[in-house]
Amino acid sequence: MTRPLFWSRDALDDLKQQLTHIAADDPVAAQHVVDRLRAAAARLEDFATGRPGRVPGTYEKSVTGLPYVIAYAIVPHDSGEIIAILRVIHTARDWPDGAWPAG
Repeated sequence: MTRPLFWSRDALDDLKQQLTHIAADDPVAAQHVVDRLRAAAARLEDFATGRPGRVPGTYEKSVTGLPYVIAYAIVPHDSGEIIAILRVIHTARDWPDGAWPAG
């Protein structure tokens, strides 16, 4: 089942922060990482996989070959359901159960 994909402002901010951080040392690598994160998120449209998330009502998809987790939710919508990308989080971040990592 294909579901439309929606990126939250927080997820887009996470992506921008990762791009900026990596680009300081290697702009080409930064774009490669962002492209891979976007591609991993896009695959969720066709096949939403992942484990139950630490934040209730969410799921977490590890990105193969990268130290990132895409946190998402399957949200009811007028036309059925959408995949809402909520956050893109580096695995080194302190991430307590029930909450998003601090700023």
